[in-house]
Amino acid sequence: MLDLLVLFGGVLILLLMIIKFKINTFVSLIVVSVLIGLGLGMPLGQIPVSIQNGIGSSLGELAIVFGFGAMLGRLIADAGGAYRIARTLIDYFGKKRIQWAIMVASFIIGVALFFEVGMVLLIPIVFAVALEASVPLIYLGIPMTAGLSVTHGFLPPHPAPTAIAGVLGANPGTVLLYGIVAAVPTVIIAGPVFTKIAKKWVPEAFVVKSKLSAFGEIKKWKLEETPGFGISILTALMPVILMAISTIYSIVTNDGKPYTAITSSSIKAGKVVTITKYPEHLIENIMMFIGNPVSAMILSLLFALFTMGWLQRKDHSEIANSIADSIKSISMLLLVIGGGAALKQVLIDGGISSQIASMFKDSSLSPLLLAWIIAVILRISLGSATVAALTAAGLVQPMLATASPNTAALMVLAIGAGSIAASHVNGAGFWMFKEYFDLDVKQTLKTWTVLETIIAVVGLGMVMLMNIWIH
Repeated sequence: MLDLLVLFGGVLILLLMIIKFKINTFVSLIVVSVLIGLGLGMPLGQIPVSIQNGIGSSLGELAIVFGFGAMLGRLIADAGGAYRIARTLIDYFGKKRIQWAIMVASFIIGVALFFEVGMVLLIPIVFAVALEASVPLIYLGIPMTAGLSVTHGFLPPHPAPTAIAGVLGANPGTVLLYGIVAAVPTVIIAGPVFTKIAKKWVPEAFVVKSKLSAFGEIKKWKLEETPGFGISILTALMPVILMAISTIYSIVTNDGKPYTAITSSSIKAGKVVTITKYPEHLIENIMMFIGNPVSAMILSLLFALFTMGWLQRKDHSEIANSIADSIKSISMLLLVIGGGAALKQVLIDGGISSQIASMFKDSSLSPLLLAWIIAVILRISLGSATVAALTAAGLVQPMLATASPNTAALMVLAIGAGSIAASHVNGAGFWMFKEYFDLDVKQTLKTWTVLETIIAVVGLGMVMLMNIWIH
């Protein structure tokens, strides 16, 4: 219990540093990580190692995904492709239905993409749509992030639900089917419905902006000067297409499990020897390559350099300027995400998750509700949805010894819903939302944190309803 008090005290100090004393967010996160590490009784030498490991594990992949994603978005915007997509969507759906169009598009795209990748790719397009429709960015941003969050927490082939299904022995196909049933009403309530409430609750966040600090100013275009809709949408969705091809291939040939390298270790002559085996067939290696977010972003950027650069008769200096501007705009965002990851790692290494496990050791609650509560507490404490979900799955696994396959699938969804709840200052998504939508911490807590909690609560409600009819 003392460890949890240390956690809550650390979060309070963090909020005071950022909101009251206006200290840089990245600096505040690192300082509070050290203070919480000391409060949890971690060895002094372990604290900087945990901070380093947290930043390294988070930014190792995200640096390329974010960096190349920002370059891709900037190239599309600077060539006029984002404007073309925005104008076409508005003309087709009309201004009144544009929010629903963005939500549906985000949901579909989110099935194939990690949350962070989907956010990076969609922001420039949604920003262009908001400007053209003369609506606040967050008016479209809430339905967009709702679509991405729901797919991230509920639907395989995303890492968390896929991994939980493996731990609990649930069929990924069944999880996907039940997940879609739970996801549709959840995304509607957390998206368009919550936007109406948020508009009254946080009116200062709903302002029309012509410039974002994390993206820059959008140039005004004449439609005839821009690339065609087909080539623009193909360039924007290239990472989705590549990862979707890999996912579909794995579903058809490998029971929905993505192709991965298998690492094994053995001791030879007193030394540990690590051997990594890759898929034997060329086509499987190709699918493993294009299905990885890093390589998908690399290939997509190369494609964008051609379609939005050279094909539009842009000279090398214009292309170079677009790329340089994109990196400048996300440099602080990357540091902030790294700081959040450092705090998360200190909490994990400090033993918070084991404290929570012991709290629920002999509980008599419904297994589905218990799994959700454990995932919620872990999410609030650790910040990472994936870590919270996997830890919760390990804790409730013994309860499923005699359960039916359908119950196991519902348990995956209950844990997935709980792992999304109450995202706050120790989660990367919180800082992404804040920086991309130009909000302050208080506005982000009132919008993003509430949005994620609505998804968790409605998701649990749908799981409990399905449990009445499914046995």
